Amino acid sequence: MRTALFVAVTCLFIAAADGVATADESKNVSGQRSAKLETTVRVSLDYLLYLPSDYEKQKSWPLMLFLHGSGERGDNLDLVKVHGPPKLIASGKQFPFIVVSPQCKPKRRWEPIELTALLDEIIKKYNVDEDRICVTGLSMGGFGSWQLAAYSPHRFAAIAPICGGGETYWVRSFPHLATWVFHGAKDTGVPLERSQEMVDELKKRGGDPKLTIYPDAGHDSWTETYNNAKLYEWMLEQRRVKPQQPQ
Repeated sequence: MRTALFVAVTCLFIAAADGVATADESKNVSGQRSAKLETTVRVSLDYLLYLPSDYEKQKSWPLMLFLHGSGERGDNLDLVKVHGPPKLIASGKQFPFIVVSPQCKPKRRWEPIELTALLDEIIKKYNVDEDRICVTGLSMGGFGSWQLAAYSPHRFAAIAPICGGGETYWVRSFPHLATWVFHGAKDTGVPLERSQEMVDELKKRGGDPKLTIYPDAGHDSWTETYNNAKLYEWMLEQRRVKPQQPQ
């Protein structure tokens, strides 16, 4: 299923008292004055959407967002079916989730603002339990999972990054988030240390992440992970931890 997503996002950066500067005002290049930018940003993402077979029988469903790796970037959604949940769905597997699998454009990386726009659109259109949204991804998608959690730390119930990594300071905003990390000990594409340092930092900040290391696996630590029913059982057990309101 090929669906184009176009989401308009209005950005207001600096509040203005008098609106946009006039031509005469622009001649005065010295000093400081108020100004305002009003623009529209278009987000375009193709994605695969899976709805459970009994979708209409429930008021709301948990959602799993899957982020593929760098090799599946492009303009052909069939590439997204090469690995992970989309591959399993294509072979007939049933999931108790709404599954959303976007495709990253060529030569680009996952951008949290684009993924957030996608989630916003899916929530508007479908019966999503907003307290049960999980993010998982492999390799580039593993990095994207970590970064998206940092961008929206209180939106998700859980993340499951596979053979990814990121900047350790990202985790300071989500030690509360249920996290299960997977990596192959013999991975030469993304060394195990990239996951280990993220897990260690989460623990330092009071988090309780899980780390599964496959002793004999190289970069492909995702096949075994996504074939493991316990991953999905764990996701279904998680609920979003909302930020505490100030007393």
